[in-house]
Amino acid sequence: MEIEERVKNVLATVLDNGITAGEIGPEADLVEQYGLDSLQTITFLLAIEDEFDLELDYPNLQLDDLRSVRQFSTFVANLAAPVR
Repeated sequence: MEIEERVKNVLATVLDNGITAGEIGPEADLVEQYGLDSLQTITFLLAIEDEFDLELDYPNLQLDDLRSVRQFSTFVANLAAPVR
């Protein structure tokens, strides 16, 4: 499963409002469109760490990285990429 689809699945689980991963668009604004509040954002980020078995780079995580599913997926992909 692609990273973007996995991020959508995690987001749908955290939102827990009946929306499915398939209904979440790649350019969806996580905060403005889905109303992710601060507690949900923390829950979402921790769930992402569990899903991808990684630690997010919080000092370098910017609000703009959370502007869309696609942007955040790119951020996660860069962390999940194997080191060569």
